[in-house]
Amino acid sequence: MPVSSFDITRVIRPNILRLEPYRCARDDFSEGVLLDANENSYGPAYQANVTCEDGQICVESQADRLQLHRYPDPKGYEVKQRILKLRPSVASVDNVFLGVGSDEIIDLIVRITCRPGRDSILITPPTYGMYKVVASINDVGIVKVPLIVEDGEFQLDVDAVIAAATGNSTVKVIWLCSPGNPTGTILREADVRRVLDSGFEGVVVVDEAYVDFVRAERGESFARLVAEYPGLFVMQTMSKSFGLAGIRLGVGIGGCEVVSYLNRTKAPYSVSSLTLDVAKDALSDEGIQKMRSVVSTLQAQRDGYLIPKLLQLPSVGAILGGNDGNFVLCRFVDDNGGASNEIAKRVYTEMAQNRGLVVRYRGSDYGCEGCLRVTVGTADENKLLIDTMRSVLSQAD
Repeated sequence: MPVSSFDITRVIRPNILRLEPYRCARDDFSEGVLLDANENSYGPAYQANVTCEDGQICVESQADRLQLHRYPDPKGYEVKQRILKLRPSVASVDNVFLGVGSDEIIDLIVRITCRPGRDSILITPPTYGMYKVVASINDVGIVKVPLIVEDGEFQLDVDAVIAAATGNSTVKVIWLCSPGNPTGTILREADVRRVLDSGFEGVVVVDEAYVDFVRAERGESFARLVAEYPGLFVMQTMSKSFGLAGIRLGVGIGGCEVVSYLNRTKAPYSVSSLTLDVAKDALSDEGIQKMRSVVSTLQAQRDGYLIPKLLQLPSVGAILGGNDGNFVLCRFVDDNGGASNEIAKRVYTEMAQNRGLVVRYRGSDYGCEGCLRVTVGTADENKLLIDTMRSVLSQAD
């Protein structure tokens, strides 16, 4: 289907098309004497003291500064403006959606497009497990087209994806993960473009939670393609490269129409004032500079220490995937060179239960037999991991 003929009304559920969204008080006014939203005008009960430079207790608290007795900006306008600076290819704040982590965005995408008991999504295992969980919660079918996993390639089987999506009218969303989780591999742009140009009439979502960890020569965000493909929706997050998993802020970048339907459907004040305030600071020039500095340090640890040290350990047969995330996928093998879930489970269990060091077992995922997913930690944490894993493997011998 030519890009110009993409029609969002053929994708959105009929009841969502008819939905008259809830209009909250802060959609209309946010300044003046506000007696319109039944907020507590006497202020918050919470009063955290702040210590000033002279050691005295300041009167103003974060609750006062942020006016926490007032509802937050329902659209998060200031944060969206700063996201435009981070992703300069994105045209407008109308192309940006904010959610309570990426998981809320995943759920909303499914709910606005898929009719329960009738429609389906397409996923490409091995991939992030929440796509399947959200589909099941919403009584939505799941079509699986596995990645090409031979030799740890973890790339799209493009012809199979296109055939499954265009040959099944119930498929409303294609979920692509780039860099993948647990694969750690960025998808080839030519492959993603083929899917977008295939004639598929639904929404193609690219989940880019780990995109900031990709080295420039390996690729970049697909957000720059949104202006070209109105059926493309890109998800990002503050949890990974910005180190703000605790504030739960997911970012969606897509065509204005898709974002508009998400805004109509979401809860009116889902993202808190506290989250918006922290995100705004993190997205300042200084915050972005710090994020990139941390990412550079992490990449150096990943490529210069963790991967080579893991490959020196007994029973470690390979590091799979492109290593484009803040983790590596480590495969354990038996004496015959075959992938060994037994060894991987033993290492995982011993470290978690008896050594106080936790990684993620992924041996049950398609194409990840014998694998542990290891997050890149600090230099000290990475050294501890290698030393502990060497000790566990030596005991096994």
